[in-house]
Order: sequence, then C-alpha cells, then structure tokens
Amino acid sequence: MLVRMELSRIIISEINEQQVITLDEVDGDRSFPILIGIFEATCIDRRVKGDVPPRPLTHDLIRNSIEEMGGEVQDVVVSSLLDHTYYANIRVRNEGELIEIDSRPSDAIALAMHFDPPLPIYVSDDVLSEVS
Repeated sequence: MLVRMELSRIIISEINEQQVITLDEVDGDRSFPILIGIFEATCIDRRVKGDVPPRPLTHDLIRNSIEEMGGEVQDVVVSSLLDHTYYANIRVRNEGELIEIDSRPSDAIALAMHFDPPLPIYVSDDVLSEVS
C-alpha cells in the first residue's frame, strides 16, 4: 500500500556533506528524514522558493525529455529500504502504459518539485513501518 506524503522540511548545512529532507504523511502523523546530497537539496530548495533558473538544469532536462517523448510524469514513489538505502521510482504514463523508472529518492523528489503543483509523493507502507 502506498501512503501519500509531502515535503515538509529541507535542511541545508554548509558544514555537513549530507543534507536532510523530511516527508510528512498527508493524512496521518508519520514522518521521516532522508539524507541527500547538496546538489539535490539546493535544487529542491530553489523550486520550493519559486526560484526558476533561466536555463534548464538536470531535473528540468529529465522533465523536458519525458514530456518531449510523449510521457507524462504521474508521481514518485519511495518504494523500499535496503541496507540503509532508500529506493524510489518515477512513474511515467506513456500511451496508456505505466512505466516505473528507477531513481534515487532525492532525484525523484527534486523532479516532483519541478511541477506546479508538485507531483504527488508516495511512500510504501512497508518503508514507513520500518522507519517508524
């Protein structure tokens, strides 16, 4: 079962290598942090603040490529947690077929923030149970 989540917090630290984003359950009280890199954290932070760069960056390129090939990004799913590593999928609908693209959660969430409104973010209930 998938649980709808929303990005609730971005912590960017200039002295730490890892940055933190927090996802909160939309219709509940569960939440959990994900450690991400500085590039993904600043991309997410920029989009949340409405700061759109004049030229496409990496996540813009991914979005534009999918759309130019006729796909529609539907949502992102944090699907599993193995050996302290989260795994995610970007779900794309193309010609009636749902395609799941393997992704790091940080890139999937950054891509979700590149839409207005942001794409839905889901987390597997198994992952939430494991991190709670």
